[in-house]
Amino acid sequence: MNFDLTEEQRMLQEMLGQLLSDHCSVNDVHKLLEAESETDPALWKRLGEIGIPGLAIPEAYGGAGLETLDLAVAAETLGYHATPGPFLGHVLATQAIVLGGTEEQKKRWLPGLATGAQIGTVAFGESGSRWQAAQWSVPAADKLCGRKEFVPSADLADLMVVGLEGGRLGVVERGAAGIRVEAIDGADRTRRLSNLDFADTPCELLPEPAGSAVCDVGLVLLAADAFGGSQRLLEMCVEYAKVREQFGVIIGSFQALKHQLADMAVDVEPNRGLYWFAAFAQDHVPEEAHRIAAIAKAHITDRFMEIARASVEVHGGIGFTWEGDVQIWFKRAMFDRAFLGTPDEHRERSLQMPGGLGLEQSGVER
Repeated sequence: MNFDLTEEQRMLQEMLGQLLSDHCSVNDVHKLLEAESETDPALWKRLGEIGIPGLAIPEAYGGAGLETLDLAVAAETLGYHATPGPFLGHVLATQAIVLGGTEEQKKRWLPGLATGAQIGTVAFGESGSRWQAAQWSVPAADKLCGRKEFVPSADLADLMVVGLEGGRLGVVERGAAGIRVEAIDGADRTRRLSNLDFADTPCELLPEPAGSAVCDVGLVLLAADAFGGSQRLLEMCVEYAKVREQFGVIIGSFQALKHQLADMAVDVEPNRGLYWFAAFAQDHVPEEAHRIAAIAKAHITDRFMEIARASVEVHGGIGFTWEGDVQIWFKRAMFDRAFLGTPDEHRERSLQMPGGLGLEQSGVER
């Protein structure tokens, strides 16, 4: 079996990569780290012009009508370039409406989201690291009362899809009464977070309880972003090893460093097929989709964090300074690992799903 990307998917990746090389250099990212917002409006507009915000929105509503794997391929490229902006929350909001909305709701919201003229996000997290649909506790009603944590790009969003009790989803539009937004000074300034408090906030419920499926798409996109970031860090380490001198010798000639770089490469490359299959399964292997999304997120974001730590070591610690480049991806690794639940949480979830070993058989302690 030849499991690979199609020619169209490779073209998408190349086109997006070229755009980001031209308009989202590392220097550009450094500037946005200092800015009030993580988003460069001109860059978001360019992404909209090539259809990135609406990749998985059906053509009938102005999107490209593509699949989760196409979204994941884009996420890998955005992760490779550490692209700041609302992509993650936006595409999850679009998928929530695609999977859970009525025809009238889709016609109302999706065309603007498809072009990027409107920005969406999702509010799923709750206190105590409760991310999954089965854990949401905000009552599903036409007026919301409760709190959501770690909401990406809340200051930019024209609409927010809120995770509600029973795996339900509801849409809150910009300017709705009773919302208090509290910005968080998080580590990853390429994807800013906020906490939200709702007090009798008007909400339009989506009829289908699609929360679990949308969370799974999010896990796949985080895995893809982590793979792209891991690739970039490995390349940066190899290039640094070729030019950095110590005691008058290029450090790339040191056997210990060669072994470290080889170990990093072996850690990175196998993850490509894992996230590809996790994305493919969302649309074509429904019996595996839930479990493989959890496994991909757990494994690849863990590896990203390990690659980031090793990259700081290769750069002799300078990579963790504010002026360095490695710290940008290090902090993205922290975000990818924690957002929507930690690797340990998803490993435990995967063991309890159909096809998993179960904790008693696996030897994992609660």
